[in-house]
Amino acid sequence: MLEPAVRQLAEEGVDYRGVLYAGLMLTPEGIRVLEFNARFGDPEAQVVLPRLRSDAVRLLLEAARGDLSPVGELDWDPRPCVGVVVASGGYPESYETGFPIDGLATISPGILVFHAGTRYVPGQGLVTSGGRVLTLAALGDTVVEARAAVLATIGRVRFNGAFHRRDIALEASSIA
Repeated sequence: MLEPAVRQLAEEGVDYRGVLYAGLMLTPEGIRVLEFNARFGDPEAQVVLPRLRSDAVRLLLEAARGDLSPVGELDWDPRPCVGVVVASGGYPESYETGFPIDGLATISPGILVFHAGTRYVPGQGLVTSGGRVLTLAALGDTVVEARAAVLATIGRVRFNGAFHRRDIALEASSIA
């Protein structure tokens, strides 16, 4: 899906440097492209980048310079990563913000916590400030293990209206 897009950019003389992210969906008719973005979306980056063992800063610098050859082959952690978003009640439509966030100090070791819709308020601590508030992510030897680690921990994060999906990586768990 990406190689034809990159070839087309080159044929049109576009000197593209940066991320080209393809949002894909697996359908009964095969893989379909939903979108191309010139950046990673937060949830996508939050499960891809924890697997990157190579120096991300060097990778981005060389990409900006237009020559990735000094980077060589990228080194990836072979383990799968599963991330689940904790969202505000009402998201993605209308939602309220400003609710104190509890439970972050009790997150299990090995669970990554990415802040998206949070802000610090002196005297109150962290409060919600968006629809996608946090993403909890974990690497595991299998998708089943990574998913279980996140779901075993995610309930510890609490704020008024907090919710998360329980079906993330469920299908991948059944075929892994």
